[in-house]
Amino acid sequence: MDIVRPEVKRKKRMRRIMYISAVVVLVPLVTWGLSRLKPAPPSVDGSVIYTDTVKRGDLPIEVRGLGTLVPETITQITLNTDGRVLQRLILPGAPVKADSVIMVLTNPTLDQQLLSARYQLKSAQAQLSSLQASVSNTLMGLRSTAAGVRSQYRQMEVQAEADQAGYKVGVVAKVVAEKSEVAAVELKAEDELAQKQVDDFESSVQSQLAVQQAIVSQDQAQVDLYQSEVSALTVRAGIDGVLQDEPAQVGQDMVAGSELATVAQQSKLKAALQIAETQVGDVRLGQSATIDTHNGYIPGTVMRIDPAVANGTRTVDVHLNGPLPPGAVPNSSVEGTILIDNLKNVIYVGRPVHGDQDSHVGLFKETPDGKEAELVNVQIGKASVSDVEILKGLNVGDVVILSDMSAYDNFPVIRIK
Repeated sequence: MDIVRPEVKRKKRMRRIMYISAVVVLVPLVTWGLSRLKPAPPSVDGSVIYTDTVKRGDLPIEVRGLGTLVPETITQITLNTDGRVLQRLILPGAPVKADSVIMVLTNPTLDQQLLSARYQLKSAQAQLSSLQASVSNTLMGLRSTAAGVRSQYRQMEVQAEADQAGYKVGVVAKVVAEKSEVAAVELKAEDELAQKQVDDFESSVQSQLAVQQAIVSQDQAQVDLYQSEVSALTVRAGIDGVLQDEPAQVGQDMVAGSELATVAQQSKLKAALQIAETQVGDVRLGQSATIDTHNGYIPGTVMRIDPAVANGTRTVDVHLNGPLPPGAVPNSSVEGTILIDNLKNVIYVGRPVHGDQDSHVGLFKETPDGKEAELVNVQIGKASVSDVEILKGLNVGDVVILSDMSAYDNFPVIRIK
């Protein structure tokens, strides 16, 4: 028979009430406490991140670009008259000398014009020779006549003087002396007239010959022009180098102005670098550069900056100040670095993935024990190829993560395992 114990039931009921009250009080407290807890920082593998230590010192500011070796001197050979390609004697890629004959063209019409011009020149030269002979004979005749008149004048002058002397002593009649004197005066006038005719004709000789000489010169110029055009049909390289291109084909009719070939001086090459449009603004003529030919380094100097933009880059030509390595030929790929500035005694670090010049960027700085990294705001000044200047946010000796950490931008701290 069971004995009823009321105090036991009362104790159980009180215990149940206490449990329920505790749950009602503790659940909100636990929920509030959990809401106040910060999320655990994410972890990254330390073996896959790239870090660098902040340093102080001199920082060379450089820009870099890919490019090719191109000739400094390129000659494009064009045709100055119409012609048909008769022969191609040298093919592209072959070395040539300045007087090497690359190809031969023909133009029968031009040959005929040259022949006609030569005949016309010979005719003009013959007329000039005939005129010179005629003028010379005429001048000789005038001089001969003048000489005869002068001889008569001298003789009569002597006779007049003798008759005058004889008249004074009474051995010659007065009329004879006067007659001799009149004859001498007349011959003197004839002598002066004859000499004037000689002088006038001599002065007119050059003008008479100048007209015909001009005709000869004009015909000679025409012959020279046709001759130069005929000679140009034998196409020569013009410079020592390598034949780059030769678009003209045998049997092809070419018109004046057509490109026949391109010759480049292989011994004088320059580097044509493609520099990003955003970086080329600090590049100046005369700045130092270093060209990596993949077979050695060559110092250089910026010689030209192309004003045009193509595919986000501008071409910067660098003159090479050293000898080319073996095997360097046009169109060989190169890498170039241009020194645009040299900062003295600045704080700098390796260039982060998103570290653009004159920008603010968030970087994770490692704690002294290297187990965590905190996100800090860093102000970047000038940027080089592999380093950036630090203006604010970091100190010498700080270790920062340079890898792409954009996935963790929302976390102030990360763990490094």
